[in-house]
Amino acid sequence: MNLVEVLILVTSFLIFLSLRVPIAYAVGLAALLTLLSSMPFLPTVATMAQRMATSLDSFTLSAIPFFILAGQIMNRGGIAVRLINFAKAIVGPLPGGLAFVNIISCMLFGAISGSAVAAASAIGGFMNPMMEKEGYDKSFSAAVNITSATTGLIIPPSNVLIVYSLASGGVSIAALFIAGYVPGLLIGFALMVVALVYSIIKKYPTDKLVTFKEFFKRFLAAFPSLMLLVVVIGGIVAGIFTATEASAIAVVYTLVLGFVYKEITIKDLSPIFLETIRTSAIVLFLIATSIAMSWVMSYENIPQEISNTLLAISDNPIVILIIINLILLFVGVFMDITPAVLIFTPIFLPIVTELGMNPIHFGIIMIMNLCIGLCTPPVGSVLFVGCSVADLKIQQVIKPLLPLFLVMIGVLLLITYFPELTLWLPRQFDLL
Repeated sequence: MNLVEVLILVTSFLIFLSLRVPIAYAVGLAALLTLLSSMPFLPTVATMAQRMATSLDSFTLSAIPFFILAGQIMNRGGIAVRLINFAKAIVGPLPGGLAFVNIISCMLFGAISGSAVAAASAIGGFMNPMMEKEGYDKSFSAAVNITSATTGLIIPPSNVLIVYSLASGGVSIAALFIAGYVPGLLIGFALMVVALVYSIIKKYPTDKLVTFKEFFKRFLAAFPSLMLLVVVIGGIVAGIFTATEASAIAVVYTLVLGFVYKEITIKDLSPIFLETIRTSAIVLFLIATSIAMSWVMSYENIPQEISNTLLAISDNPIVILIIINLILLFVGVFMDITPAVLIFTPIFLPIVTELGMNPIHFGIIMIMNLCIGLCTPPVGSVLFVGCSVADLKIQQVIKPLLPLFLVMIGVLLLITYFPELTLWLPRQFDLL
């Protein structure tokens, strides 16, 4: 590894970020400048173009636009309201019931749509006014919505887990999906504990206990939406279809559901498709530039040198994992989750596998780290969406976010040092 290449890569990337250059361009340009230091201009440009093009030549990646389309349909298809009503029937009568409803609805909607931003937008749009009307603090409601929305990236189906599978060289998507359930539910439970304590201190009101008839009615209304998880995940685990085929089935299922609920018409399809194309183009271009940067780093021998440096610091797995977690938490503050997964997986995965860690376990740890970054300034997309939906400034939600951050980090440490919390479920399905 030449120190000059590392300096060019890091410095140029930070400069582009400080100039507010979009992250995909910042990643691509930093990689291009680094490669120019060791190659002539024309071969450099040709190599970058080739790496970006071949990185998208993947059947697995086809799942991402389909899941994005399914998420867009869900966002307009009345699914959020039905999930909220069902969650209210379950936990509404408990202390801090509406905060619990917010968390559970975000977990369900995020898991079904695979998008933290969609969950923060759809659920926050309904729950924030409802909680404010019942006397809940506006900033607390937004903080709960922002943090719980990220669970949708851990609980499957998740586009980010698909990206990790690609970056790790083909780790089983089915195993990753199943492995995400326990960590995702633990985060949701930890957030609910904080919400419970906060609500008791503030003496927030509770909902009335619904009758069995009303509960059953709400369950039936939400049941078709909940079945999407069973169809998609069940089909993948049973080997009936691949993750990519499951994403196409999810689109058909949600589209039928939208028409059955009478929340979507033929006229609505055009803006849904256009938004899907726009979002998919951004995500796939980001993937292309990130994979190109990963290749440049590998070409310059950077991952191997970082691995040797970390292992030289200590051969104690506990110490190494603490260092990696701290680095990923720091990275998550400044970088969006997709490029971070693509760039840092090839760097850290060889280190942890040398320590004996399962790649599936490390994948969940990495995603959990970066999910926390989505809730932090200056790049946290979920933070910005959650504040925008709640009509609040970022500084107004920082104080109620802090205890929620702490429990998320606590669950992260729990998952890091107790691998069976992640790996037990995939083993039960013979996926390991």
